[in-house]
Amino acid sequence: MKHVKVVSREDYLSFIEKQPLGNFMQYPSWAEVKTEWENDRLGWFDEEGKLVGCGLVLYRKLPGLNKYLAYIPRGPVINWKDKNLKDWFEPLFQYLRERNTFSVKMEPPVVRAKWKTPTIRKYLKEIRDHDLKGKRLRDLGPDEVDGHAEYVLQELNDMGWKGSEGEGGFSAIQPQYVFRLPLKGRTLDEIFADFHTNWRRNVRKSEKQGVEVTVGKGEEDLREFYELLKVTAERDRFTVRSFSYFQTMYRALSEENPNRIRLYMARHEGQLLASTIFTQTNGHTWYLYGASSNEKREKMPNHAIQWRMIQDAHAMGAHTYDFRGISDTLDQSDPLYGLLRFKLGFGGEACQLIGEWDYPLQPLLHWAFDMYMKKR
Repeated sequence: MKHVKVVSREDYLSFIEKQPLGNFMQYPSWAEVKTEWENDRLGWFDEEGKLVGCGLVLYRKLPGLNKYLAYIPRGPVINWKDKNLKDWFEPLFQYLRERNTFSVKMEPPVVRAKWKTPTIRKYLKEIRDHDLKGKRLRDLGPDEVDGHAEYVLQELNDMGWKGSEGEGGFSAIQPQYVFRLPLKGRTLDEIFADFHTNWRRNVRKSEKQGVEVTVGKGEEDLREFYELLKVTAERDRFTVRSFSYFQTMYRALSEENPNRIRLYMARHEGQLLASTIFTQTNGHTWYLYGASSNEKREKMPNHAIQWRMIQDAHAMGAHTYDFRGISDTLDQSDPLYGLLRFKLGFGGEACQLIGEWDYPLQPLLHWAFDMYMKKR
């Protein structure tokens, strides 16, 4: 029987650095970014006392009650291929009950299905040719379906976990659909050749017109990134976090590992046109945040900066470049379609994860909290 307990930062890091599913949101530094949450670094141990799994758990206290909501972002990092998943969750539930947790939410790092770029492009042509409305990725048969992911879904349901899907493929916290570019076993020439013709042209155009992409100098360039992010937020109508949040994130991730986070800057004649934040853990790299100017958009700085990050990820020996969230919509009149359109041009694959799951450790309180959240 496995058991769960808090582990030291050193032991946790030593373990997760060797795991293929070690998302950056499961690293200790992410807990330091989420300052409004309490946290535990948990380890799973087998009967011989060997550390075999880990999970960063964030806790939010209910106002006026000594009860907590537990959240495991893109985790936990366990053997999801195990045919006895109950053996992993029963000791977790026991630990969380002792921690006064009334409900636990998780987003397993398990991919259910994949759609490759040529498949999506072909279907998009059919949508245009036949003037089809409201189509989504789920209307298109995937190129790959993971049978074990289906087993995981079955097991979670049998255990009493409650799955949820948000509108457009977005849950309350993390997107269920992401776009990833496989790098392993491919040369840069092969990767570039799979870009859409217009994307290759835009990258070359940007270079010819003198757009220069550099790695930022850290915190001293962070303010410039943030000012551009505010411009982007106003244009695209989304809410931007405070500057202190990005300061905290940059410090926490870089202190854990100097190579964990990078800031990229795309300039033309000294003017900042685009800026991004990039992070990496154990061969998996992510495009985390992006900002762009309203000026000189014809210089294609966004294409140039993505190509530079992809090249750097490849040079690091990364197996994946992750563009993160997309909507599942294939309807070009939907404002969310743009998320897929831009990323699709780089020739990767859309991936559907198994989504967000809740387990009511105290069903009545979980129900009351759920009703409250739905009425907000």
